Amino acid sequence: MRAVVQRVSHAEVEVDGERIAEMQHGLLVLVGVGRRDGAKDVLDLAAKIVGLRIFEDETGKMNRSLLDVGGTLGLVSQFTLQGDVRKGRRPSFGEAAPSEQARELFEQLVSESKKLGVSVVTGRFGAMMNVTLVNSGPVTILLDTERSF
Repeated sequence: MRAVVQRVSHAEVEVDGERIAEMQHGLLVLVGVGRRDGAKDVLDLAAKIVGLRIFEDETGKMNRSLLDVGGTLGLVSQFTLQGDVRKGRRPSFGEAAPSEQARELFEQLVSESKKLGVSVVTGRFGAMMNVTLVNSGPVTILLDTERSF
């Protein structure tokens, strides 16, 4: 599983002009599920996201997690994160998980994140979404459960 983690002061998701999710202080995470991903990837990614120490402490050092600051976690599925452009300019999505597998693992990620004690909002799986965010810092972290980067 791949994720783009962004520390935000505000974010929202719209589908067909309707706001379906909104959050303030927290992490907005775009998630791409790969063909080889499974339950272990879900557990590892949920723990990593919730435990990331990318919020500032009283000295200004990034030392606090989402749990420490009581922030919200926004999870948005984005299969294009599995796009491969190492050859040519048009992305290949051959490594992206089929829709049903991706949906199941994404829903498990939502569930596991909630079990870890954070408030979670989501986009709509498979929908064309407009995601608006204010990246705080800016702070953006890339995660990959296969550790390819």
